[in-house]
Amino acid sequence: MHIKSKYKYLLFSKVFLLISLMMPSFVVSAKEIMVEPGGNAYERLQEAMILMNEGDVLLIKSGYYKFEDGLSLDVNDVTILGEGMDETILDFQDQQSGAQGLLVTSDGVTLKDFSILDAKGDALKVIGAKGINMINLKTEWTGGPKSSNGAYGFYPVESEDVLIDGCVAIGASDAGIYVGQSKNIIVRNSIAQYNVAGIEIENSYYADVYNNLASHNTGGILIFDLPDLPQQGGHHIRVFKNKSIDNDTDNFAPEGNIVGEVPRGTGIIIMANSDVEVFDNLMSGNGTVNLSIVSYSDETDDPNYYPHPRRIQIHNNTYGPSGFDPDIQTGELAKMLFEISNGNMPDIFWDGVAPMSQMIFGQPDDEKLILNENSETTFLTISAIKYMLGFSNPIRTDKEEFKGAINPLEPINIDGI
Repeated sequence: MHIKSKYKYLLFSKVFLLISLMMPSFVVSAKEIMVEPGGNAYERLQEAMILMNEGDVLLIKSGYYKFEDGLSLDVNDVTILGEGMDETILDFQDQQSGAQGLLVTSDGVTLKDFSILDAKGDALKVIGAKGINMINLKTEWTGGPKSSNGAYGFYPVESEDVLIDGCVAIGASDAGIYVGQSKNIIVRNSIAQYNVAGIEIENSYYADVYNNLASHNTGGILIFDLPDLPQQGGHHIRVFKNKSIDNDTDNFAPEGNIVGEVPRGTGIIIMANSDVEVFDNLMSGNGTVNLSIVSYSDETDDPNYYPHPRRIQIHNNTYGPSGFDPDIQTGELAKMLFEISNGNMPDIFWDGVAPMSQMIFGQPDDEKLILNENSETTFLTISAIKYMLGFSNPIRTDKEEFKGAINPLEPINIDGI
């Protein structure tokens, strides 16, 4: 190549490289959209949610917004911000249409710093999202616990990479914070009060639930797996460093709801899940029982459903008073436990129900319940065979036979968190 031509080529290459590096500055950048209270706030807010582009930020200014219709969002990779859960308040008390306060059906969404009050149905529902961050939000039904309240405060389902952080849920007639049929879940630093279930993880895989307060609910924290759902076999759930205390609200779930069986005064219930680790929690002031491990007891025709808990590890928890006011009027759990214990309710209860072969010959080593708690913690389980055969004393209370090595579950990691 001629020297002069080579010089021009190198110069052109450098200019091209410089322009390439500067190209982002020529691309239309993400924008911030602002909505203020007053006037036709609903129309402006819903229109903004429809017209947002990926990367946009929608700021809902401080104020009180009263809506008659539900809101919806279906744009990927956007952020909706308020100016604080006590400053930006979305009130749906007069809601006439829509089954939720806010419905999200898109990926990569962050919701932060606002409240949703008195939704007609669920407060915040998320369906089929990959990447949903709910941070410093509040959902509440302000009239107190009533069966006419919406079922769920925070309600992500069929989703992946779910973060609920620093949120408050009050007054839901099913669960304040609920994650169902999802995977890769973190629920942390949140408060659930005066709900039927404070926090519920259902039919889900890989969840960390930690640093939360569940108090004054019917039941504090529920780890459930149910039949007849597309995703079953809930597993790999860590519940740690939570306070599930003073759960003393009468069950107000609508008739027919599965959580309508939960007795008032329950700290934590694990039902039909595998690989659950419960550690470093405080459970106290729960009038029925601090911790229960149970099988699903209703009949089901679902051939794929496994109704028994497996590989449950319980260790290093702190237990305060419980069993002092058992709710024997709700469901069968408290009534059965009260009868077999002669009113001497334990801190930890395992119903002892397993496949028939295991009830006769014992659980396999790789499915056994592990209990490594201090000597003062009380425990009760039932020898199901003796119970079914009518033995006068079918109970077992010795924790020592359930001691074993803890195999810690892996922490949950969500990209970008």
